[in-house]
Amino acid sequence: METIITNKYNLKEEDMTEVVKRVKILLINSKNEILLGYSHNEYQCPGGHVEDGEELIDTINREIQEETGMELNIKEAEPFACTLGYYKDWPSEGKNRKIEIYYYEIFTDEQPNIANTKYTESEKEGNFELRYIPLDDVENEFIRNVEMYEDKHGIAKEMLKVFKIYKELKK
Repeated sequence: METIITNKYNLKEEDMTEVVKRVKILLINSKNEILLGYSHNEYQCPGGHVEDGEELIDTINREIQEETGMELNIKEAEPFACTLGYYKDWPSEGKNRKIEIYYYEIFTDEQPNIANTKYTESEKEGNFELRYIPLDDVENEFIRNVEMYEDKHGIAKEMLKVFKIYKELKK
């Protein structure tokens, strides 16, 4: 598993006041397309926060169901990449947050079931929708998205780094 580290302030583990774990899933079908969420003018892989007491595999299944409506019941998966972000005074002054995001590749031809989704209020406000993008076009789509809307949350730049790792693994 390859790791990408962001640590602008050179923080150490002992400087962290909280750790947030997340998963993101590259859902890929047999047409070589990836299913991405699109909300607030940003593309994202389905995924989200690991809840207290939850294993990463359980988070994968829950997040896929909540964001796509698919009930895949994945039993086993290994991350191909991880991003570690160390943030000073975030989300508020005096708090330092470490964010660990584990990226997984899951193959499925199951179709989204919008009636079975559970979107957050933020996703609803951002007109969350699911889009299939050919894998060969996804990097250009992220770049185009950054050029049109900037990259307010850094998601597109992170996804470009992750896709570079993914492409190297597939060679």
